[in-house]
Amino acid sequence: MIKVKSLCKVFGAKIAVNNVSFSVERGEVLGFLGPNGAGKSTTMRMITGYYPPTSGSVEVGGFDILENPIEAKRLIGYLPENAPGYADMTVHGFLSFAAELRGLHGDARKRAIHGAVEMCFLENVLFQSIDTLSKGYKHRTCLAQSLIHDPEVLIMDEPTDGLDPNQKHEVRNLIRRMSPNKAIIFSTHILEEVEETCSRAIIIDRGTIVANGTPAELKARSEWAGAVYLQLSAIGSAPVLESLGQLSGVIRTELLSEANGRLEVRAIPDKKNPNVNLTRAIYELSSQQHWQLDQIHTEVGRLDEVFRSITLPDTVKAH
Repeated sequence: MIKVKSLCKVFGAKIAVNNVSFSVERGEVLGFLGPNGAGKSTTMRMITGYYPPTSGSVEVGGFDILENPIEAKRLIGYLPENAPGYADMTVHGFLSFAAELRGLHGDARKRAIHGAVEMCFLENVLFQSIDTLSKGYKHRTCLAQSLIHDPEVLIMDEPTDGLDPNQKHEVRNLIRRMSPNKAIIFSTHILEEVEETCSRAIIIDRGTIVANGTPAELKARSEWAGAVYLQLSAIGSAPVLESLGQLSGVIRTELLSEANGRLEVRAIPDKKNPNVNLTRAIYELSSQQHWQLDQIHTEVGRLDEVFRSITLPDTVKAH
């Protein structure tokens, strides 16, 4: 549904997006991650036709966004950042206007407005002017306009920005419900949203894609992926760390806490030696050493650690 090929955008001397390529199929939810200024919003604006690319191409549903803009944009629902709207319009008036722009009239327009209002929980503010709405309701109103024509492609820039925890949960559930029939891209700074909602994620940094994969694949790149956490009772830390460090599958050990006769330790796996069952090896070691093992589990890796390792400059990582 979405094909982005060698996309570049230059503003004066600044290269905002540099040779970005990816595709999104129907049924996929793609999370777009990156630090501020990485090029996420610029890329999304080019996909929707809001910005023309300096070079490269975008196809939506088989239509080139520059050569066939009307056909491509008919397929797109777009929630821009900061949720813009006409302040003097009521919510109903704004959605009615958006529906007409999308070519919906009569009963079709009424059904579209009703459906969008229901999906975005706007019943209580329907005839309130947009300038009197809270930030959360303004955001929901703009989300409703992006959905009003039941688009096949949905592009959302920070869809949960300004929402309270309950509203964020509602939007995430809405994205999951819509996902089987649409190709969805949304940008976010909330990594748990990616894990809960996305089938795939792209990390962009300084205008370039630096990672592309499922949340599980990205977490597997974490230094802590496959690490073994142990909690032991009534034993000193030195012999434990020494014994763990001598195992062939361990590259490093970390003492997490030591208090009241209880230790918490993490053994970091050697990724160059992936065939070692580290949890089993540590469990067998604990039996041989007669350690009183209260808890042991294998960690799956953390997306925030992967994000930091990829996007932070080396000088910052050192601190």
